[in-house]
Amino acid sequence: MEELEVPTEHLHEHIQEKAEESKEKWSLYVVLSTAFMAVLAAVSGLLGGHHANEALLEQIKSSNAWSHYQAKSIKSEITSSSDKLIATLSTKPVPAEDAAKLERYEKEKEEIQKQAEESEKLSEVHLNIHNILARSVTFFQIAIAIAAIAILTKRKPLWMFSILLMVIGIFFLIQALLF
Repeated sequence: MEELEVPTEHLHEHIQEKAEESKEKWSLYVVLSTAFMAVLAAVSGLLGGHHANEALLEQIKSSNAWSHYQAKSIKSEITSSSDKLIATLSTKPVPAEDAAKLERYEKEKEEIQKQAEESEKLSEVHLNIHNILARSVTFFQIAIAIAAIAILTKRKPLWMFSILLMVIGIFFLIQALLF
């Protein structure tokens, strides 16, 4: 009897080709998602650096304003002390222009104090945004590392986990943009 030829050999080759194609597609998706993660990490890092610099600049403005406030306080105190000495040691009246100076110093101090406090608040806002963006960058970097491990070990669940981490990173990026 003649043996029946079952075309399993061709079927096996066909299945193997399809499996390799699907692996290549999966690998391509991992590579593309990793590139996307890297872009998002770079954007988050750039924005985070910008906000860190802005926080520092606002803090410097605040420090300068507080120094200016102290200078006005010293001028006010010197003028006030001089007036008290003049009044105590002599019979001359206290110069009227000194009272105007003291009033002007007090108004200027109030304005300077408002500027200093506003700069402090802006510095805090920028620092908070920087911290949120730092979290975003961290999640993107971890996601990239796990995606690399997934492609090396050929474990799709690791890639899915890296996608989840990327989504968390995107959440923080959006949170910082809306802050």
